[in-house]
Amino acid sequence: MNATDQIKQWLAGLTVAQREEVFRRLRGEFAIHPLELQLHAKAEIILEAIQRAGELTLRMIRGVIAEAAFRAEVVAHLKGWKEVPSAGGLSYDYLLKDRKAEVRVQVKLQRSKAGQPMKAGNMFVVETQKTRGGKHRTSGQATRPYRFGEFDVLAVAMYPSTQRWDTFRYTVAGWLIHGKTDAAEIHKFQPVATETNDDRADDFDTVVRWVRSQKKKSTRST
Repeated sequence: MNATDQIKQWLAGLTVAQREEVFRRLRGEFAIHPLELQLHAKAEIILEAIQRAGELTLRMIRGVIAEAAFRAEVVAHLKGWKEVPSAGGLSYDYLLKDRKAEVRVQVKLQRSKAGQPMKAGNMFVVETQKTRGGKHRTSGQATRPYRFGEFDVLAVAMYPSTQRWDTFRYTVAGWLIHGKTDAAEIHKFQPVATETNDDRADDFDTVVRWVRSQKKKSTRST
């Protein structure tokens, strides 16, 4: 048995309080994440700041967590796919490529209200619009709504209803509900089925197959 295995065995025999004391001793030597060095603050201070932030800040952070979870829980486990690096400020979060073609994925977090999953009738809800609004310089069109053709797949992180960051509900972007005043816009709120069906999947390969079928339809709202 090497020294590392001996230490692991020794730690297993300690009480919770004793293991915590060892952890705190080691914690002083090691940074948990590079962000600590970037901000010159320990992770504990960063987390405390997040906890003290307002609800709007926490909502934004949960949205960022959803994007990161998609990479860690989905992209990292896909077979035959690779992530294509892309510049920021695009209308999609991930550009993925297999041997056939590229697929643009927009990741959103299932909407919550008063700490509970938001519902419209018997469906969950996701908000699909950009963080900042404005008007296009030449066309005068609102820039906050997404427009059809800007991404291929909508991936909805279902954490509010599952309490897990590894569960996503997918649909084809072209099947989303159109805007009320502009058919080229994607409506701000989109229904999300509580269970999978023939236009909402819980795995990435299925929704890619739907995208590539080029089938024209609209997702059901009830």
